[in-house]
Amino acid sequence: MTLGALWRGWRDVLARQGFATAALDAKLLAGHALGLDSLALALREHEAVLPADAERVAGFMQRRLTGESVARIVGSRDFYGLTFELGAATLEPRPETELLVDMALAALPPGGRLLDLGTGTGCIPIAVLANRPDARGVATDLEPAALAVARANAARHGVEGRLALLPGDWFAALAGAEDAAAGFDLIVSNPPYIESAVIDTLAPEVKDFDPRLALDGGPDGLGPYRVIAASAGRFLVPGGGLLLEIGAGQGAAVGALLAAHGFTAIGVHKDLAGLDRVVGAHHIGGNRHTI
Repeated sequence: MTLGALWRGWRDVLARQGFATAALDAKLLAGHALGLDSLALALREHEAVLPADAERVAGFMQRRLTGESVARIVGSRDFYGLTFELGAATLEPRPETELLVDMALAALPPGGRLLDLGTGTGCIPIAVLANRPDARGVATDLEPAALAVARANAARHGVEGRLALLPGDWFAALAGAEDAAAGFDLIVSNPPYIESAVIDTLAPEVKDFDPRLALDGGPDGLGPYRVIAASAGRFLVPGGGLLLEIGAGQGAAVGALLAAHGFTAIGVHKDLAGLDRVVGAHHIGGNRHTI
């Protein structure tokens, strides 16, 4: 069997199973299994495939057939022009979250200090710091395994010296942190926001492979926002900003939570699909927290 016949055969298998991106998936997985980029795959498609190579390709394709995403199978995902390692304890960075990075870059003042809550792969603060060499950041996560992935990603992109990674639940991770005592110019987060009862109805690559801890926002999907709204103002400098990714339709509810805790200039921003994606706000009171 030739290399071209191999990946096309798997393309047809994926297509018959209803995968909308069957051709792209088959090319990417075959290339990854064989250590070939897309150009090399095209140039060598008439070459014979060794049985061991065909078996390795089949293993990746079988994983895809279970619903596991291509990114999880290859172990990385591109985001904001950077490649991020993935782990079992992290979500995949998704394109819609790039709006949050755009807004953070615009909101962070020169020499600013950034806090990311529930960082996962670290994609948000790393993308910000990679584009802002003057800035520093702190990122927290409850899962030590997620922090290990974030640490590797920070090193890959040369920002490890400007990003402190702290274990713990939301703001509890900041106890004793020097930047927390000084206050942050901007707090960002892409927290879990899916209603608990909805998770099992999601696509297999989400419900079966994304960590539930990073998906489950409680019965109404707003649990993490209540925690953040209640405490974020105490960790911000006066007039500091807050940017939160949200699920479609959550803008008004999250905005009301922030208003109830002293935030002003609250705005809901839509992504390229026209869906509510980020809530932004400022806190006039600023940092009142004593570490």
